[in-house]
Amino acid sequence: MLKLRDSFFFLPILCFCFVFIVDGSVHEYNGEKFVGKGNAFVVHGGSEGIYSSFADPYNVTATIGDSYIRFEKVTFRRPKEAANFSSKAIQAVVFEVEDRDSIGGSAYGGQRAVCCTADLAKLGVCLEGEVIYRPSTENPNWPKVFGISFNGDDEVATLRSRSLKITKTGMYNLYFIHCDVNLKDLTVEGKTIWKNPNGYLPGRMAPLMNFYGFMSLAFVILGIFWFSQYARFWREIFPLQNCITLVITLGMLEMALWYFDYAEFNESGIRPVGITMWAVSFGTIKRTISWIIILMVSMGYGVVRPTLGGLTSKVVMLGATFFLASEVLEVVENVGAVSDLSGKARLFLVLPVAILDAFFILWIFTSLSATLNKLQARRMTVKLDIYRKFTNALAVAVIVSVGWICYELYFKLKDVYNEQWQSAWIIPAFWQVLSFSLLCVICVLWAPSQNSMRYAYSDEANEGFDKDDTTLTLIKPSQTPMKDFKIAAEARPVQGHNGAWNGDLEEDKTV
Repeated sequence: MLKLRDSFFFLPILCFCFVFIVDGSVHEYNGEKFVGKGNAFVVHGGSEGIYSSFADPYNVTATIGDSYIRFEKVTFRRPKEAANFSSKAIQAVVFEVEDRDSIGGSAYGGQRAVCCTADLAKLGVCLEGEVIYRPSTENPNWPKVFGISFNGDDEVATLRSRSLKITKTGMYNLYFIHCDVNLKDLTVEGKTIWKNPNGYLPGRMAPLMNFYGFMSLAFVILGIFWFSQYARFWREIFPLQNCITLVITLGMLEMALWYFDYAEFNESGIRPVGITMWAVSFGTIKRTISWIIILMVSMGYGVVRPTLGGLTSKVVMLGATFFLASEVLEVVENVGAVSDLSGKARLFLVLPVAILDAFFILWIFTSLSATLNKLQARRMTVKLDIYRKFTNALAVAVIVSVGWICYELYFKLKDVYNEQWQSAWIIPAFWQVLSFSLLCVICVLWAPSQNSMRYAYSDEANEGFDKDDTTLTLIKPSQTPMKDFKIAAEARPVQGHNGAWNGDLEEDKTV
């Protein structure tokens, strides 16, 4: 008899199927070839999380406002030399991920198959040459399996246009499958449209539109605070605060562009490549500049040293490398055809960015340690207090980041088949919230004020004003005999024209 197991041949493929297709909810097929898997030939037509339609037991067709998967002008084309052979049916299989065990089977515990074999056909459980499936235990009308065959010598067969109404929230998968060896060079063209009740955004991405709307508002509030302070105390501004202003501006543009990108995507079903490219580029530029600014601050630039000296070229080179690696990764994930990218290829793109992030963090904390030691040695208590708070904020951010990375790995390993798609949007949203929180801390620590210049670099003569006067000890001088007064007067150092003593008085104060 027919025995169904826990999985079938193409389940590993689902591990690498993402909802971020290049054209979003309008999945286009431009001559994709069928790939042999087991005893079947398949083309992956898409995977998306879809929310259920509004309850309406009397409405059995997909209408405006409902959730559906629509097939439009899906055409199968075979080579001319194969047109002389009669062909078996080409079938479209749509199933919810929880019903994955309903596809495929085996006879007497043998090797699992997707296409019905002669042995299974003898058992009367399926028709030879067709896809094996059985009704879902929760929804007898699913999975949906329908197909078309070539008529005579025709080279083209077009699937009838239809809409499948979605009445249950879930992660839906579409595969085109045929079991005919004579059709091994078959290709598919056309498109399918996947729609949620509120628009064309895939279910996993839908919450991000509202998220970026809130983030845009948060950046506006932060910008109002920062720019008002900047305008009030513009005479006291030093270079570091100009860099923070640039980061806030880039952040506002990035959040606004992401919101409009998702809004347009939700309205039309086709992702606007131009807006997406601008959003990706502004985001990458913002992250690169943020890393460089944090590194420069950690080195004490503009606070305890006027320039980076010989380190400038190294910092610029590291920033340029990070920008290039991040831009390629973000373009592939948000603009390119992500579903066509294998796991190893994605890993190849993610690893350089992760290594550069780790290098930035290591260099930042090494530089912070040296800067803190220098500030403590010079007794610059005001700057030292600022840097200690900055160090604590960075340490907390790194610890939280490591913890979240561990959770993200756990989440992805546990959610092999994308069953937790409704909460997957939290993972990219978290990184935006964390970077925004760190930016807020930096804005509070280095906010423009009437005393801003005391945080900026000044020469050694003026750095003494930053020292804590309570560390200086007043020693009562002993009485000097009159006969030694003249000798003491002769030994007194002479004050120069610049008001500094020619002796080691400044060095004696710090002892």
